Amino acid sequence: MTLKMAAVAANFDRDLEADFARVATLIEQARASGVQLLALPEGALGGYLLSLDGTAEPPPAFTVDGPEIARLAKLAGDLVVTAGYAEADNGLIYNSAVCVTGDGVLGHHRKVHQPLREDEHYAAGDRFEAFDTPVGRLGLMICYDKAFPEAARTLALDGAQIIVCMSAWPGARTNPDPDLAKDRWKRRFDLFDRARALENQVVWLSANQSGMFGSLRFVASAKVVDPGGDVLADTGVTEGMAIAELDVEQALELARRSMGHLRDRRPETYGSPELATV
Repeated sequence: MTLKMAAVAANFDRDLEADFARVATLIEQARASGVQLLALPEGALGGYLLSLDGTAEPPPAFTVDGPEIARLAKLAGDLVVTAGYAEADNGLIYNSAVCVTGDGVLGHHRKVHQPLREDEHYAAGDRFEAFDTPVGRLGLMICYDKAFPEAARTLALDGAQIIVCMSAWPGARTNPDPDLAKDRWKRRFDLFDRARALENQVVWLSANQSGMFGSLRFVASAKVVDPGGDVLADTGVTEGMAIAELDVEQALELARRSMGHLRDRRPETYGSPELATV
């Protein structure tokens, strides 16, 4: 059975009503295209940080069981939708992501790995866990999480068939290329997407912010990658929706039939107990 899925590159800011309007439009566009799984970027509700130098105020924060996430779930309806937001919990703020349908919250993730001075604004998450959804078993991660192979591997070993990575990934901070398509940080963004899909033999959705926000120029480049590391759809450096259709179970079976990267691991040879678990 095929699954039609989409990853979004779009710009979201502090105007929460405008963000929800854009989310509603994107969901309707996805629904009209027959999409069943839609990935929105990090900070889709309230935007990301205006800079990474430690001076920017964090976005407005919501609880996972509050009215904002309930509103997102209502908009999702029959679609499975993932989106990033700032989460408030016990006096702390987390850079979080949520997966919803009209029935409510299916899964949740707090960003674990924090680049540059992001830790001055957010507390860190402490786990990677997959969960079941109507479109298969999913894992979530946020932006810099994908630079760490152990993160995606943990989700794959927990049975994730599809990993959704939501980002606010900017272009290079120093000596940026005027042509964003040639930017070295964009190249890294793309390499991580393909490598994480291939090494774990999973379907990979990568959503990202686009345009400018404060001092940050985002690389967009939302994409869908198959378990062989091949890009099925890509928005390039502009906003848009990368849409692809794939029989996920068949694609996983074919990719893992001869060389199963999860099956053929030799954890006992990897040295530390830490590495032996992933």
